[in-house]
Amino acid sequence: MPTAIELAEQFQASLVGEASTAFIGLAPLEQAQPNQISFLSNPLYRLQARDSAAGALIVNKADLEFLQANPTENTSKRVYFVSQNPYATFARIAQYFAKASAPKYSPGVHSSAAIDSTATIPASCHIGPFVQIGPGVKLGECVAILGNTSVAMNAEIASDTLIYPSVSIYHETQIGERCIIHSGAVIGADGFGFAPDFSASGGEWVKIPQTGRVVIGDDVEIGASTTIDRGAMSDTMIGAGTKIDNQVQIAHNVLIGKCCVIAGCAAISGSTKIGNSCIIGGAANFAGHLTIADRTTVSGNTSIIRSITEPGQHFTGVYPSMPHSAWEKNAAILRGLDKIRQRLRLLDKSKHSES
Repeated sequence: MPTAIELAEQFQASLVGEASTAFIGLAPLEQAQPNQISFLSNPLYRLQARDSAAGALIVNKADLEFLQANPTENTSKRVYFVSQNPYATFARIAQYFAKASAPKYSPGVHSSAAIDSTATIPASCHIGPFVQIGPGVKLGECVAILGNTSVAMNAEIASDTLIYPSVSIYHETQIGERCIIHSGAVIGADGFGFAPDFSASGGEWVKIPQTGRVVIGDDVEIGASTTIDRGAMSDTMIGAGTKIDNQVQIAHNVLIGKCCVIAGCAAISGSTKIGNSCIIGGAANFAGHLTIADRTTVSGNTSIIRSITEPGQHFTGVYPSMPHSAWEKNAAILRGLDKIRQRLRLLDKSKHSES
């Protein structure tokens, strides 16, 4: 078990309390025990933190001062890790404990895996059952590819990347280091590109070949059943450090910057450019060929139909839920807004004419 001083030194936190105290893991404030660590990142929970049985708390300086000024029986025995960003420090310490208990994927190739003779597979890699690896594939050191995953021709996966079962990685896809791709994700399927050719007598949608790639940077995480389409001629690109939730659709030629977060069921149409450090809420959607500035936040269920050029803005376009009968009344008012506007204009004109 790591001691308080070992954790403080590793995660650059100031330590207040007994340096030799050891801990077995983390827990929520209301459940934590004396051999566990919890955290306080919102001052609304100060009283809950004060009364918690946690043996250690991750706090900022202001919260520490409050807790020390309002002591309980546990306060004198408790260890504090003081950080400028308690939530991020919590996440890093949680990674430390999670890594110790996570499954270990030992090097080796399962006997049922089908690997083309031209693929490059370092001895440090783990290849699970029924994995298919095509010609020209190149894996970095310590890549783990779990059961029933398919990696197609000339794809490249850099070191320390983990790919969970039943992922489909199409040809020419490039994936960076330390990425995590969850089950059911499809990386590099054809983008939705068709040219209309119709006349009075009929016609067809002519498929446009999707000859670009998907290029994914380092430290990207991609959620379960998310789909990222390959580019039509240029590449679809996901910047380093970006985190993508489950069931997200990213269309062809989309460019997503570094350190973005995209919540579940969001959809980004083709050729849209998302800047760095953007936050996209669940089920938000973007029209195609837009440019979204750095540090833009988009609330869940919001539709973005125009480019956003000023960095750091927050966009929301959602009506709160309400009883259906109330929604019908509001919808009726919305349908009549144009008539109301015309009446207001007439009233305004009549007032001006009287004056």
